[in-house]
Parts: sequence; C-alpha cells; structure tokens
Amino acid sequence: MAARRSADPTKTRAAVAAVAAWLRDESAAPAPARAELADAVRLTARTLAAVAPGASVEVRVPPFVAVQCIAGPRHTRGTPPNVVETDPRTWLQLATGLVGVAAAADAGRLTLSGPRAGEIAQWLPVVSGSTDTPEPSESPG
Repeated sequence: MAARRSADPTKTRAAVAAVAAWLRDESAAPAPARAELADAVRLTARTLAAVAPGASVEVRVPPFVAVQCIAGPRHTRGTPPNVVETDPRTWLQLATGLVGVAAAADAGRLTLSGPRAGEIAQWLPVVSGSTDTPEPSESPG
C-alpha cells in the first residue's frame, strides 16, 4: 500500500505538464486523454497525502482517487467526518494553485464537509501551475 500513496516528483511534474494547457484555458485547449487526466489527478492527490500525512481528512476526486491526509484523529469506517470532494479539473487547478480553495468552494466546484476539511488549503498547491515544468511544493502553502 505504501507504494500507491507515494508519488514520484518527476512523474508528477510530467503528468501535470501534460494537462497544463487544458487547466489554464478549457475553451482553447482540447481535453486530455482519460489516462493523462487520471495520472495527473492520482499523482497530485498522492503528493498531497505525502506532504500532509495523516488520516483526518479524506480528499475525493471521482472517479480517479480518494486519499486520506492531514494529521489528527484517524477515520476507519463509514462516512468520514471531514471530506473534500471535487471534479478532476478543479482538483488539478487546486493542486497547481490556479484556483484557491475558498474560490472553488464559493463557485460550487468544491465541497468541504466537516470542521477540518478546509485545512487542505494550507497544503495546496502541491505543484506550481505557473510554469511549464511545475515543481513539487516542499512545505504547506
């Protein structure tokens, strides 16, 4: 299981770079292939889980991934008390810093459920969305 939770920074940068044009301008760039989108979503979510280890918040990006992150009380059964859920494009925009947590939530593109769900904001972005070759974040943002 540990191998699934980790994300190689080089692969993560490459996966995000493959979808970067689409993330910046949905109308002008063609949508990425499902496999490209899945790779970028999974790798960035696993990067979040690696930089913010824990199990108090569950981040869901259907249909591709769900990860637990952020230190605190561990959840093991049933519906978690702290859930973040969004679509793949919004997740990648959050993960790259192209959109903030508050803005995505206000626009109805991000659901934050539970008192600790909003804490993901301090750990995002996990890669930079402002360059052609994003760099993984080293610390909470």
